[in-house]
Amino acid sequence: MADNLRDARGQLPLQGKLVTIFGGSGFVGRHLVRRLAKSGARIRVAVRRPNEAHFLKPLGTVGQIMPIQANVRNAASVARAVEGADIVINLVGILVESGRQTFRALQADGADRVAAAAAAAGVTQFVQMSAIGADPESPSAYARTKAAGEVAAREHMPGATVIRPSIVFGPEDEFFNRFAAMARISPFLPLIGDGSTRFQPVYVADVAEAIARTLENPALGGEIYELGGPNVYTFRELMELTLRIIGRKRFLLPLPVPVARAQAAVFEMLPLITPPITRDQIAQLTRDNVAAEGARTLETLGIEAATAEAVVPTYLYRFRKHGQFTDVGYDPTGTPTEA
Repeated sequence: MADNLRDARGQLPLQGKLVTIFGGSGFVGRHLVRRLAKSGARIRVAVRRPNEAHFLKPLGTVGQIMPIQANVRNAASVARAVEGADIVINLVGILVESGRQTFRALQADGADRVAAAAAAAGVTQFVQMSAIGADPESPSAYARTKAAGEVAAREHMPGATVIRPSIVFGPEDEFFNRFAAMARISPFLPLIGDGSTRFQPVYVADVAEAIARTLENPALGGEIYELGGPNVYTFRELMELTLRIIGRKRFLLPLPVPVARAQAAVFEMLPLITPPITRDQIAQLTRDNVAAEGARTLETLGIEAATAEAVVPTYLYRFRKHGQFTDVGYDPTGTPTEA
């Protein structure tokens, strides 16, 4: 792919540029690191625990990718991480709060701290990862702090690019993997409300490609992009798709929102590492999560989005009864079905 990126002079688009990626070892980050390395960038992966990000180093040439310690809750470490950088990308985000790792601390205050440091360091390009549904009036703290992060980023870096994906899917995702794991042990899957909330799942590699293109062509930067895949599904349809892919039959149980909130409150009080669902996630699941009409999208960037049907079976097969050896048939659309 790198050869395809070279210009008429044989140069890569980001050749020699220093890119600092906060949260670069996460789900989107690892795919973005790989993509930017192919574009010739030198990459600092700013994470709390650099020893857990060494797996990224083989994605580039020797010395091209360097994990460094930084915590978005610590201004001094953030300033060190952006020193000398040409580009800064903030991917830090969480789905569940834990201790000091709160939505406010990371997605709002953390974004403010990173953007302020980038501005002070003279950074020329800045990308802030947000989410479709980011809204200061949302009932979800996740969505409210994502909105606050956007505002903070653009206050310090007026030319910042904002990326708002819908549900992101891929081998390490926390959506399809979570519900497939639940289906392996539970006789039913829950539908929040009546399961009619709409989503537009987008492939993680397409999100990484979108970010890369806004950096390689500055004319595409400085905008807000809402990234969704080619298909829109209801929550019920996503659960049905998951079950077809893993070849399991499970009852889809509608849960009234008040009942779901009560159950989530109990989960949050249990000494679990990650609750199966939280009240904040339920608030998110009650609102449509699709790109707005007229928004800049993957198509704006010339990217042909991958479908969930094409990608999800390549990693959910491990949840089939006999894993990759399970005999699974296909319906007329090409979707795996129980044989």
